[in-house]
Amino acid sequence: MTIQSVLKSVAVAVLVTLVAAPVYAQGNAAAGQGKITVCLACHGQGGNDSLLPNVPKIGGQGEKYLLKQLHEFKDGVRVAPLMTGMLIALNDQDLADVAAWYSSQPAPVGAVEPDKRALGEAIFKAGIADIGVAACSACHAPDGKGIDTAGYPALSGQDPAYSEIQLKAFRAGERMNDDAEVMRTIAARLKDTEIAALASYLSGLR
Repeated sequence: MTIQSVLKSVAVAVLVTLVAAPVYAQGNAAAGQGKITVCLACHGQGGNDSLLPNVPKIGGQGEKYLLKQLHEFKDGVRVAPLMTGMLIALNDQDLADVAAWYSSQPAPVGAVEPDKRALGEAIFKAGIADIGVAACSACHAPDGKGIDTAGYPALSGQDPAYSEIQLKAFRAGERMNDDAEVMRTIAARLKDTEIAALASYLSGLR
């Protein structure tokens, strides 16, 4: 697949997200603060407290993206039995309020490993044209803050171990909740060294 066809898939995914995305409840951050009891053990009050590699930092994450993930965890579209169990008792308004709360919190701040910066930066900003990998910045913004109107997540400051896990899950087809299979298509072309470099670079983005 050429980089042009990958970019076309990205464009299709944007259209799918904007036109056919589910209509969710409107969130209230103040109300959400009182509904995060089930989240505190792993994510903490501000969303960025976990030191576990399989638990993302979610403070400051895009509200639309967070809400989509919460619904898909609850419905089993994104497979994570622990998350499904935690969310099963929350209704649509609860999920919207929780997403609004964590989205309103400060974003995480990380750091890039110096030996991974050059490769990670190159992939993020320019992709890898020879194997049809588009620049990550096209969907996730040059500063890694994401495009919340399209539901594309912020990646900056994320724990590199978590980013690696997710990219490898997309690559293996274990995570399948990406619009138009864009992430699966891209991750399938990345080597472990490229994923590690990219994950480290994302952590240090501001």
